[in-house]
Amino acid sequence: MKSLTLHNTFTKELPGDENTSNSRRQVYKASYSYAEPLNPSNPSMVIASKDLGKSLGLDDMASEEFLHLMTGKKLAAKSTPYAMCYGGHQFGHWAGQLGDGRAINLGEVNHDGKSWVLQLKGAGPTPYSRGADGRAVLRSSVREFLCSESMFYLGVSTTRALSLALTGDKVLRDVLYDGNPIYEKGAIVCRVSESFIRIGNFELLSARKDLDSLKILADFTIRHFYPNLKGQGKDLYLSFFRAVAARTASMIIDWQRVGFVHGVMNTDNMSILGQTIDYGPYGWLENYDEEWTPNTTDQEHRRYRFGNQGSVALWNLTQLANALYPLIEDVPALEKSLDEYRTNYLKDYHKMLNTKIGLTKMKGNDEKLNKDLHDLMIHTQTDMTIFYRQLSLFEVDKPSEHLRLVKDACYIGDVVFNENKEAWLNWLVRYACRLTEESKQEDERRANMNGVNPKYVLRNYMAQLAIEDADKENYDLIHELHELLKNPYDEQPEMQKWFAMRPSWALNKAACSQLSCSS
Repeated sequence: MKSLTLHNTFTKELPGDENTSNSRRQVYKASYSYAEPLNPSNPSMVIASKDLGKSLGLDDMASEEFLHLMTGKKLAAKSTPYAMCYGGHQFGHWAGQLGDGRAINLGEVNHDGKSWVLQLKGAGPTPYSRGADGRAVLRSSVREFLCSESMFYLGVSTTRALSLALTGDKVLRDVLYDGNPIYEKGAIVCRVSESFIRIGNFELLSARKDLDSLKILADFTIRHFYPNLKGQGKDLYLSFFRAVAARTASMIIDWQRVGFVHGVMNTDNMSILGQTIDYGPYGWLENYDEEWTPNTTDQEHRRYRFGNQGSVALWNLTQLANALYPLIEDVPALEKSLDEYRTNYLKDYHKMLNTKIGLTKMKGNDEKLNKDLHDLMIHTQTDMTIFYRQLSLFEVDKPSEHLRLVKDACYIGDVVFNENKEAWLNWLVRYACRLTEESKQEDERRANMNGVNPKYVLRNYMAQLAIEDADKENYDLIHELHELLKNPYDEQPEMQKWFAMRPSWALNKAACSQLSCSS
C-alpha cells in the first residue's frame, strides 16, 4: 500500500483546545481537542469496502499497513487525530456539551479533486467521552458498516464506511440495561465523509455566546462545503441556512421512500451536510406503521417514529436557526426559511409517494389515494418493501388478480385479510383508473417504480444473523449482505431468499425488533 498522507484542514483553520490531555472536561472556545486512538492488542480485518477505497485512491486494502491505519495501531503521515466539540438537543432537551466521545478523526484524504475525512469509531476515549470508555463492539459495528454502505447504494445521502475491524480487546456492555453486563468483542469502523460537522457544533458555540468561534465555523463550513453560495454577511449566512434545510429535506424524503427509521434524530446526530450519520438504533419498516420506532428508549413518546421524521427535522432546523441567529439577526427571514422547508418538504414528499406507485403527474385526488393506501397497509400489516416492489407487476386491466400479491405481503392471517379484501379491491380499481391517466407505457412505468422501490433492504433480522455468525468468527454473511446491498434495486435471482417477510422468530427478539442506544 502506498504511504497514506493525511491533511488537516479542520485543525488548521478552526480554533482548537489548548489542553492536550485526554481528561474528561468542558472545552471552551474550541471546535476540537487532540485525541489519539488506543493501541489495539490484536487487530484483524473483517471487511473493507473496495469501491470506497478506490474512490479514496487506496490501492492495497489487504495489507497489514491498511489494517493498522484503520484500527489506530499506526498513524498516517502528518495525521493529527482529533475529536470534535459539539453540543445538542437529545429527545428535545438541551444536553450541553457532548462531542465525539468514541470517534477520532484522523484527517483528510485528498484524491481526484475531492477531500474525505477518515474517522475511527470505537478507537478509544476522548475529552468528550464523559463516563464511557470510547470503544465500540462488534455487534454495533457490523450494523454501522452494513447500513452506511446500504444507504449509499440506495441513493440516500449518507456517511460511508471504509472498513470494519476487530481490535482483539474485550469491551464490557449492558446491552439490555438489565444490570447484567457482558464482555463483547471490540471493533472499529472507519467512517468516511466530506465532513462530520453537525447542527450541534453550531448550537454549542451559540449557547456559550462564543460568537467569534461561531462565525469562524460558519465561514469554514460555507467555504469548504457550500462554495456556490453567494453574498456576504447576514445574506450569506441566511443562504447557508436555506441550503442546509434543502439538503436535510431531501435526505428525509429518501428515508421515507425506502422505509428507513433513524431512531435517534438528536441535533448532535444531524449532519450540516444533510447526510445520514450515526447509525445506532435504526431500522427499516417491515409492516407499514407510521408510529414505529426501533429505539427502545423512545417507546413512550415515539418522538423519532417513522411518520414524524420530517417534523423532527424541522424542529432540529429551528434549533440551527436559533444557533445562527447571532450571525443573521433577522427573525422574519429565518421564519420564512423554515416555512419554505415545510412547504417544499410536503410538496416533494407527496411527489415521492406518487413515484412509488408509478405516477408521474400530480392530480387532485393523489394525496387521498396514497393516504388510503397507507391506511390499508397499516390495518393489514403490509410489508412495505415487498408491497411496493410487487406493485410494479400490477396490470391495469386485471386489478383483482393483484390481490394475491397483496395478501402475500401481509403479516395478518386469512380471516383479517378477507375482512379487508373488498377495501383492497376498491383501492386497486381506483389505482387502475388513475394509471390510465398516465402517458407512460407499462414497461416504462415498471422500470421507474423498480428504480425507486428497492427489492432488498437491511432488515434488522438480517443484520442480527450476520452478527451472530461474526461472534463465531464466521464473516461470510457480512460479505454476502454487503454484496447484496450494493445493488438493492436489481432482481439478483441468486439472492431471492432475502426478498422475504420478517420471520416469526424475529418479531420480538432483541436487536431484530427494537434496539437500545447501547453499543
